[in-house]
Amino acid sequence: MTTIPHPRACWMDPGTGALLDMPGLMRRLATRQAVLLGETHDVAEIHRWQLQVTTCLHLLRPDLAVGFEMFPRRVQPVLDRWVAGGLRTAEFLQQVEWETVWGFPPEIYLPLFHFCRQQAVPMLALNCHRPLVTRVGQEGWDAVAEEDRDGLTPAAPPTAGHRGYIAKLTGRAEAGITDRFLRAQQVWDRAFACNIARHIAAAEGPAPLVIGIIGRGHLDYGHGTPHQLRDLGILDVVVLAPTEAAMLDTAEMAGIAEAVFRLDRPEEPVAHAPKG
Repeated sequence: MTTIPHPRACWMDPGTGALLDMPGLMRRLATRQAVLLGETHDVAEIHRWQLQVTTCLHLLRPDLAVGFEMFPRRVQPVLDRWVAGGLRTAEFLQQVEWETVWGFPPEIYLPLFHFCRQQAVPMLALNCHRPLVTRVGQEGWDAVAEEDRDGLTPAAPPTAGHRGYIAKLTGRAEAGITDRFLRAQQVWDRAFACNIARHIAAAEGPAPLVIGIIGRGHLDYGHGTPHQLRDLGILDVVVLAPTEAAMLDTAEMAGIAEAVFRLDRPEEPVAHAPKG
């Protein structure tokens, strides 16, 4: 039998179903180069979990930085001004182009943004310019001039199971995940990885811990961003995943993350404006 009860508010090893001691887990995580916290963007309970994990790791590694999928690299100066206390909340959201770039309810993200500001934790913009994703998907990487690559390097070839995982995630047949679709997905994966790796490489002295706030489709089972980080030489990477499921199926969940946390069953997703 591979299905095991997963108690609320507990961490489990998804491959064995063993309960994990939270203080010990956090101490182990604090020694890594990058800790990637998967999310479903419109579920507020997941963002509360991300804040709790970030707070715990900050106590152990006050030198950490937090990187966000939600922000393209061009708004990094705005994130710096926000952390430095130079902007009000409304000004911050306007200057990072929240409604047009992201569009999900800012109130479910703001506690984590305010934590970074309050504790002077660097915030990193991990995303790239959206037209780059579209163009690489349509024409391939080599069609894009160096100056238009938004600081990215070409993605490593996908892992063997990446196409199948995306098919399962999107509810499509594997044959329906075209090379164009996969290339576009990999631009995001590579962007997040490049910007995490860039921050680690730029450190003077011991490298900081980087926490990544990233959609689970880019993280699960080591595909996507973890794979691209390994290609960039960032090998000590861990993925954490949340779940509201009361039962954990080790056959299905093995390899999805290093540890899985059982949340309260989420409320209805918060309504959000569609992205254009």
